[in-house]
Amino acid sequence: MKLHEYQAKQVFTSYGIPIPEGVCIRKLDEVLEATKKLGGDRFAVKAQVLAGGRGKAGGVRICKSPDEVLKAAQEMLGKRLRTHQTGSDGVLVNALLVEKAVKIKREMYLSITVDRAAELPVILASAEGGMEIEELAKERPEAILKVHFEPEVGNFPFIGRKLAYPMNLPEKATGQFITLVNRLVKLFLEKDASLVEINPLVLTESDDLVALDAKLNIDDNALFRQKELASSKDTSEEPLQEVKAREVGISYVYIGGEVGCMVNGAGLAMATMDLIKIAGGEPSNFLDVGGGATAQQVEAAFNILLSDENVRSVLINIFGGIARCDVIAQGIIEAAKKVKINVPVVVRLEGTNADIGRRMLAESGLKFQSAENMKKAAEMAVAAAREREKN
Repeated sequence: MKLHEYQAKQVFTSYGIPIPEGVCIRKLDEVLEATKKLGGDRFAVKAQVLAGGRGKAGGVRICKSPDEVLKAAQEMLGKRLRTHQTGSDGVLVNALLVEKAVKIKREMYLSITVDRAAELPVILASAEGGMEIEELAKERPEAILKVHFEPEVGNFPFIGRKLAYPMNLPEKATGQFITLVNRLVKLFLEKDASLVEINPLVLTESDDLVALDAKLNIDDNALFRQKELASSKDTSEEPLQEVKAREVGISYVYIGGEVGCMVNGAGLAMATMDLIKIAGGEPSNFLDVGGGATAQQVEAAFNILLSDENVRSVLINIFGGIARCDVIAQGIIEAAKKVKINVPVVVRLEGTNADIGRRMLAESGLKFQSAENMKKAAEMAVAAAREREKN
């Protein structure tokens, strides 16, 4: 789960991590009140979207007066922002963070994430930060400092010192950096984070450290422990299908191809997607109805697949182990009766009660194509999608 910058900074504040003074606004008539509250004559206006690359895309602007803030807000609020992470459609800007501008002496980088290879959290720091941090990591990886730590133990002060001294900070800021690392580790562990990132972490003209930007991602599997954060989840930037799937307990990831997939089991779903690619098609999604899928969940999954305008055919690939094929077939039939099916549907059933399931589909009076194996099913679904595209 990703948090918006303003949400991440609220969490930062609760851990004593210094941030610029700011106000989140959602309407143009809130601009004047926000600038009056902040005071001063320089402001930063930031689009609140769950995607990186905002600065290069014009989603972060420095304004020298309240009038400039209003103009920036008019140009961003309610408009779509396109970055290298959003795709060509971009994402709708529903909120802006207006902050008092900070006089910057230096920009740095600091984050904590999970090193999957080491199976440990890792603190990353660099004396150079900002928009080009990805290029820095590629071209000069030695400029990125790395320190792993054991989550059961947490942070030791020496870790902060080990990172602080190569950063070449003034004495005042060195102490602040060590404290900041301690607090960031505490936040990372207590909030079940998968990423905490400050880019840039800035040194001000008064030699103070300020988190100018903030990213905070929470492990979805830990949201039951983070109820307050979970309740603030913004689903407006997610595909509608993913939101609906989560509501009914189905694992669904939107991909964008033309062949919709409904499968039971993550491994089988991945294999099905591979076979679609091998057959020359593109899967529309990853959808795992799970081993214990009910007829209601299958019906909901079918509705989700058909709601995708890009889908030209549907491939249902079920291996009946825990989930019985007749139960899956019943869900498919119920969904087909309630929703207008305007694309070909290829079904492959194998396993527990597969014969019963196939007979139910054959006797339903609905137009389903039956496949005898996975490879054939994928080829039929891709061919059907191509034929549908022609028509």
